[in-house]
Amino acid sequence: MHWDMHWDGFTAMERDVRALVADPRWALLPPLGRAQAIAQRALVTPDGSRWLFGALGRWYRLDRVDGRWHLSPPPLHPAVRAAARPQPPGVVVPHLLVPGGPDFAYDRGSTQGFVGPDVPREITERVRALLLAHRGLPREAFPLPEGPFREVFADDVTGAVAAVWGTIMWAAYAPAFDGNEVLLSMFGEFLARPLPGDDWVRWLPAGSLAALVDLYAERVRAGAQEAGLRLAGLMAETATVLRADARFRPRADALLAMAEPLLARPWLDHHALPGGAVREAWLARCPPHLAAAALPETAPGEHFRHSFYDLAEALGYTASRGMDPRSVAASLLAADVAGVCGAYEPSWAAPGASGTAEVVTALYPWIDDELRQALYVTLADPSHPLRGCWPRGGELPPALVPPDRGTAAAVLGSAYATGLAWCRLTGIAAPPAGFAVCSALVQCLIHQRDDPRPEAASNGHPRDPEESGWLFETRNTDISSLPPL
Repeated sequence: MHWDMHWDGFTAMERDVRALVADPRWALLPPLGRAQAIAQRALVTPDGSRWLFGALGRWYRLDRVDGRWHLSPPPLHPAVRAAARPQPPGVVVPHLLVPGGPDFAYDRGSTQGFVGPDVPREITERVRALLLAHRGLPREAFPLPEGPFREVFADDVTGAVAAVWGTIMWAAYAPAFDGNEVLLSMFGEFLARPLPGDDWVRWLPAGSLAALVDLYAERVRAGAQEAGLRLAGLMAETATVLRADARFRPRADALLAMAEPLLARPWLDHHALPGGAVREAWLARCPPHLAAAALPETAPGEHFRHSFYDLAEALGYTASRGMDPRSVAASLLAADVAGVCGAYEPSWAAPGASGTAEVVTALYPWIDDELRQALYVTLADPSHPLRGCWPRGGELPPALVPPDRGTAAAVLGSAYATGLAWCRLTGIAAPPAGFAVCSALVQCLIHQRDDPRPEAASNGHPRDPEESGWLFETRNTDISSLPPL
């Protein structure tokens, strides 16, 4: 068979699979027929790697060591892509990797962080309007229940303010924000203490759906169903505003799908209240085409894999510089793990080996053998070339500096999302001062800021020092205060 000199196997097969899944007849095929159709479109590259484009509109690579298919962005080198050929018959495609149809409709939004590219003013002003309209609700009718929000807000803050904040944090792809981000500064008067971070960035933890849902559930359990429904409606209103920004849209849509049905059918969660399963009832309402947005809640391991995939994709610019984006992503993951957990010592080396070894062991099942090797050698061998990807003196090495502001924001967002994902998966507390790689990426953006400095007015709204000025104070975070691994 003659192959055109411009043949790109990965582009061709992705286009073919997308056309198959978009065909109305795809839903009528039996599961075995679908699996066979995907298997016929698998690829093999010159190094013997096998690839297929499958569920959730992403690429998978067969691990020759454990025999499993792992999420993996495809190679970017033109010669490798041109040399890819259809895989001979015999590939077995697991059921979970076969596209169902709705999963291909998932809108992934943007992986950009909120550092550099501000949240658009039209969004912040609409959120401000919601906050102003609900901040005066009586505290006795909308109390702040015990839980994570009590650690964030002052004692006199109501559940309505927490509902707006919690929606923003849960919907954010990667909740690292400019220290002067208007979306945060409007909450300054409500917070109990400065947000973690420094004058440049607020490194915020991932939002908790359980805490958000409990604002509603606590009111309903207390017999104040109207108040509970008003909070659920406020979450839906806030999500509707946020979805105009691609960095919020996927998860905002998922939250809308979970909260909005209550406004028409207030009884929906009554069956879940006695057993404390309201969060699960909300997740059950998340439709198939938005299921990927809820992965942090339902499948932390899968969420880590997808976040790492995003990071490797965002690092695609390194391919033109002679580097492998996947290996670079593994090196940067290693830098952050070492920065949080300390120097690497193999788990077999001695009793009480480092927490880094335990974290690495926990991450191994979620990455393929090639990435395991890259992660291991980067951590274990200070002289390995991949160690050269690590930040030095708080800055990225010149070879890794992104080519433009948008790319830098995308790498920052995906790196922070990956950091939060592996911390969630392993039970490690995310560092309040930020991850090493993300902090270095900020240095690529702070000289290109498009917002006023903290001492300046924001969006035409002068800041009252008594109201929110302390929000911009530097918080000195002692890493040693983190809980033991």
